[in-house]
Amino acid sequence: MKQGGLIIAGLVLMFSLTLAPVAAQNKSVNFETYILDDFDNRESAEWTWTAVGSKFITDGYPVLKYFDGMPNAIRVMQNQSDGEYKILGVQFKFNRKGDNWVDIIPVKANDDGEDAPYEIPFKGVVSRLDMWVWGAGYNYELQALVRDCFGRVHTLSFGWLNHEGWKNMSVNVPTSLAQKSRYFSDTQNMTLVALRIRTKPTERVDDFYIFFDQFKALTDTFMPSYDGFELVGTDFNDSNEQGAQ
Repeated sequence: MKQGGLIIAGLVLMFSLTLAPVAAQNKSVNFETYILDDFDNRESAEWTWTAVGSKFITDGYPVLKYFDGMPNAIRVMQNQSDGEYKILGVQFKFNRKGDNWVDIIPVKANDDGEDAPYEIPFKGVVSRLDMWVWGAGYNYELQALVRDCFGRVHTLSFGWLNHEGWKNMSVNVPTSLAQKSRYFSDTQNMTLVALRIRTKPTERVDDFYIFFDQFKALTDTFMPSYDGFELVGTDFNDSNEQGAQ
């Protein structure tokens, strides 16, 4: 009986090991890293950036400007040594310590030609965000405000900015954050609402500046393929529709 039990257990184990790779292959992925914004081509970019501060921001701040330059760690990988590379810089002050923050918001020209807040759509299902950040040793936190596919805003923390000079900072996007609806009628992906710098209540706030470069995302861009996939997102209000009236 014991020998028979061992044979059955061995067969079960063999089948489970055989089926595991097959099950793992059922979920197809296509990971790629793409640059969300390198801040190099402000004039031709689809969007640009602005900054706003919370209640106790000092008059005249925040100040947002583009500067020439890039981190040396990525300069050595550039093909054009004389390229016009830019970084995004923000300076701000507050009148008092506390739970202060500055939001760096993407904007895009509306129909009237005026800049309006614009939420940057991400490609696919994002696993990680990373960017190069120049810090000055302050205990401030860098966050990304993102909106899921159902319209809820979430806060993702890159971590503290208490380093000096350039540092590559990243944050993993939790799988619990809904980026894709299972319903075909909902094709909205996750979007970036803003980058937020939040001060630690006990940290000095009389002067601070920061720089950004190479904002990237690691994402799964796999697109399913099946008979009729082209009908996803069909617009029933199309003026060229045909059929019964």
